[in-house]
Amino acid sequence: MKPKRLSIYRFLLIFAVFLSLSAKAQTELLTTPPKYEVRAVWLTTLNGLDWPKTLANGSSGSIERQKQELVRILDQLKAAGINVVLLQTRVRATTIYPSAMEPWDGCLSGTAGRNPGYDALQFAIDECHKRGMQLHAWVVTIPIGKWTSAGCAQLRKRYPSLVKKIGDDGFMDPEKSQTATYIADICEEIVKKYDIDGIHLDYIRYPETWKIKVSRQQGRRYITAIAEAISQRVKRLKPWVMMSCSPIGKHDDLSRYSSRGWNARTVVCQDAQEWLRTGTMDALFPMMYFRDNNFFPFAIDWQERSYGKIVAPGLATYMLDRREGNWPLQTVAQEMNVLRQLGLGHTHFRSRFLTDNTKGIYAFERRFNSSPALIPPMTWMNATKPDAPREFRMRKEPLPPPSPNGEGADATEISLSWKSPNIKNLPYLFGEGSGERLLLYNVYASPVCPVDISDPRNLVATRLTEPHITFSSNTSPHSGGLRGAITYYAITVLDRYGNESEPLQSHQPTQKFIPPVGGNEGDFLFACNGKTLQLPEKPATLDANTLAIETLQGTLVATRPWRGEKADVSTLPEGFYQLRSLGRKGITHRLGFFQIKRH
Repeated sequence: MKPKRLSIYRFLLIFAVFLSLSAKAQTELLTTPPKYEVRAVWLTTLNGLDWPKTLANGSSGSIERQKQELVRILDQLKAAGINVVLLQTRVRATTIYPSAMEPWDGCLSGTAGRNPGYDALQFAIDECHKRGMQLHAWVVTIPIGKWTSAGCAQLRKRYPSLVKKIGDDGFMDPEKSQTATYIADICEEIVKKYDIDGIHLDYIRYPETWKIKVSRQQGRRYITAIAEAISQRVKRLKPWVMMSCSPIGKHDDLSRYSSRGWNARTVVCQDAQEWLRTGTMDALFPMMYFRDNNFFPFAIDWQERSYGKIVAPGLATYMLDRREGNWPLQTVAQEMNVLRQLGLGHTHFRSRFLTDNTKGIYAFERRFNSSPALIPPMTWMNATKPDAPREFRMRKEPLPPPSPNGEGADATEISLSWKSPNIKNLPYLFGEGSGERLLLYNVYASPVCPVDISDPRNLVATRLTEPHITFSSNTSPHSGGLRGAITYYAITVLDRYGNESEPLQSHQPTQKFIPPVGGNEGDFLFACNGKTLQLPEKPATLDANTLAIETLQGTLVATRPWRGEKADVSTLPEGFYQLRSLGRKGITHRLGFFQIKRH
């Protein structure tokens, strides 16, 4: 897939218009949220920077307090529309899960090597999945902490030739092939034990303090060999697990803009754009902790060389803090708006600066993400759509009033349920692992039938792990709220690559009037037996002898003469369509919808 290219001249025009706005207008200018977009945070466990602030000493009370701290963070992230959590899992040759290879990190219990009394990674995965968010295990690769720290000391005792000392710190030697094998072993342990959505590699490069004695070309070969070894191991186990890394924010010098001596490819030998091209990586989260001409031209460069893969640049959200950089809010708001225009996602460094609402960034994030978003599908791995779900059921029961005065007496509990498609039709989903939720579900709701699943405003629940959902008519399944009086629902199946099925619609009325929305014409659902479509009676005042058949997104798929009471649709595939009249002067009117269903 060739990436879309946005010329520097078009971008400069967009940016010039943006800069002409006042600072307040820049933060209030909200681009339309797309259906597919990565909205991520780095959740740092090193020294408890983002989490945890409380320590678990093995007692049930301390464990519960630490868990609830994470729950509150995830609730905030979910409410802001965040859909990917990059959780620091391998910290400095130490882990936040029970590893057979490395000791516990001290962030959980306060003492390195001490078991906190529970599996923090498993808990985080479960809580993210409950909220429809992905969790990617953030693995720090080359740095292994202070020379005398628990992780570094154990690793250099076991593999003394793998570890190099620079100053007071230890680093794995990227020029030793065993480094690639060892880190791949760590990632394999995580992928085998846990139902994670991604492996996110950090610091997969030469340290800036390393005196590189080989050529830069050879240096890139060494670092690429590590990336390839990990990716191949992960994909062999579970091909749907997303491979990503966080390269330096400037890939290299551009023809018109210098990287000012700090870039990924030439300085630290990270050939990240090549990793996208070859499929070693599915996604990049470049650390673009810059602004102005150090940010925007390089963002375009990432977009132009994304090769159809996922790029969600890291933002210096921490620089909003007065003790860090004291940036104004509009600096990050500018960057978020432009990244969305470029079709890129965004990632906050770090989680705490977002959830603390530093300079109002959390409030802006909530407005910016006015509707939920799905993770872009990894179609380069597999583009097969799963079958649609089956047998929609809805149950409504009145809820008792919450207070003696009768308030809330009209509230209704709504339960939706459905059946999964036949999993035997999806053999490509199975890898070595077992126990994963291989199929997930999205729920859409709308006052219009059929429900338009291309409109992210209709998304009310994403990535459900079970084929049912229950909520009150006075509340919505997501923080954005439902638009209008909800009558109709649609359910889709999502596989672990992100491919979405056709919808199962809750209602299939025949030639039934549907209330107009936004001043459109009245919409009907016309009867169709899968072969012939029942046509409406043509008004004498309408100058149209042709009917246009379009997808719900407005793509023309066929035309038919408007004669008689029926039209032949036997050659069209199953699905929902809209029917429009086509006048002699090219004027069209939407007449309604119909569904072709043959099974």
